Amino acid sequence: MSPQPYRTTPVFDQDTLPAALRREHSTKAGVWGIIRVLEGRMRLQFADGSPECTLTSDVPGLIEPEQVHWVEPLGQMRMQVEFYDARPPIEASRAFERA
Repeated sequence: MSPQPYRTTPVFDQDTLPAALRREHSTKAGVWGIIRVLEGRMRLQFADGSPECTLTSDVPGLIEPEQVHWVEPLGQMRMQVEFYDARPPIEASRAFERA
């Protein structure tokens, strides 16, 4: 059985997206995240210089434990974040994964 999220954020839009998610932040040790865009698009950027990516409803973003990142809405959008205590299967999530 694949890991299930233990917590999911509320749905945020371009106006309600918290400032804390728009600036550098990270998950805690052992915590994986999947950013799911429900409508629209957003940019995911990483502090380590990895290429930024555009997330859509077809391209969620995988966040590794303690990985410093931030997001930026690209126009109108709706999104939420799922948190896992084990790596979610990348095939199931269809998530963007750094090369």
